[in-house]
Amino acid sequence: MKVLAAMSGGVDSAVAAARAVDAGHEVVGVHLALSRTPGTLRTGARGCCTIEDSMDAQRAANIIGIPYYVWDFSTRFKEDVVDDFIAEYAAGRTPNPCMRCNERIKFAALLEKALALGFDAVATGHYASIELDEHGNRELHRASDWAKDQSYVLGVLTAEQLAHSMFPLGATPSKAEVRAEAAARGFSVAAKPDSHDICFIPDGDTRGWLADRVGSEQGAILDRSGERIGTHEGALAFTIGQRKGLNVGYPTDDGQPRFVLEIRPKTNEVVVGPREALAVEELAGTTFSWTGIPPVDPSTPFDCEVQVRAHADPVPAMAWVGRAPLNPDATDCAAPSRDELVIVPNQPIIGLSPGQTAVLYVGTRVLGQCTVERTVSAAPVEQAALAR
Repeated sequence: MKVLAAMSGGVDSAVAAARAVDAGHEVVGVHLALSRTPGTLRTGARGCCTIEDSMDAQRAANIIGIPYYVWDFSTRFKEDVVDDFIAEYAAGRTPNPCMRCNERIKFAALLEKALALGFDAVATGHYASIELDEHGNRELHRASDWAKDQSYVLGVLTAEQLAHSMFPLGATPSKAEVRAEAAARGFSVAAKPDSHDICFIPDGDTRGWLADRVGSEQGAILDRSGERIGTHEGALAFTIGQRKGLNVGYPTDDGQPRFVLEIRPKTNEVVVGPREALAVEELAGTTFSWTGIPPVDPSTPFDCEVQVRAHADPVPAMAWVGRAPLNPDATDCAAPSRDELVIVPNQPIIGLSPGQTAVLYVGTRVLGQCTVERTVSAAPVEQAALAR
């Protein structure tokens, strides 16, 4: 096959490209330039798409002996990832930029261009596996090394995208083995630290970065009954589940700490309450997709596991597709509605925020995902009021 290897400049993508060559494919390496001013992106151990990363990818491609190009995806990245990140926070949601980058850049924009140029597949260094079911349908599964498993951030892939995706590292027992292989191949990135954090926020100060772009002004801190108990310096400075830095002047009757439960950007308010109010017993979203073949009848509740963060433990759950009103405040049962993926975990999930991604698994298989739009607390306001 003719394979386009996405080379970030890290050890994983370099080894993945080399393995694709070893498998007999015709491979071309490409590095994605995601900023017109790459010097403003994270560098060293904290980056994944800087000038130095491009040079690391070039050196690996030279050793492998494959053609290498740099493609400018900076405009698409700004629109689909950076601007989306800002808009989601401004709406009081918590986005996952790495998930959006995989969905809209690496497996949408990049794959579209690769197919248009005659490539059969895109290979990446993600730790995940593609397996065939008994009918020959492609399924996305967890990697052999669960500690490095990245199937969560790939949950947004569709069946069509899976048909043109390759993950050569999926069956590798450990990251240490990948590094050893990279060293044996003579790659300079063999010991390069993993990238982490948000690449387009240079100093790691997410709050300050958002304040410069969205603005920041004082607002009210409310308890769950709506009583004002403090003042904040900007709602975007808070995250769901935060405990420190609340600047609340009124202690609780029982002396227990308060946590951020809700952020209301339209009114610039932050709602706080007891830790038990962070427990979510139901979550749902109308923006959902299936990773490969969907369930035969998704409207019938089915057993699964749900994972709400990249490195969180999966939680047994029941899920189904129901109908949700287009207007949540509508009282007319005949009001327009749309499909909604509803997930009820067997045990409450702590500190879940709208905007996060919930990925469904059946065993090791990734079944689908949704962007969380609403949650139901396991501790209603009445219970919290009684506990005060």
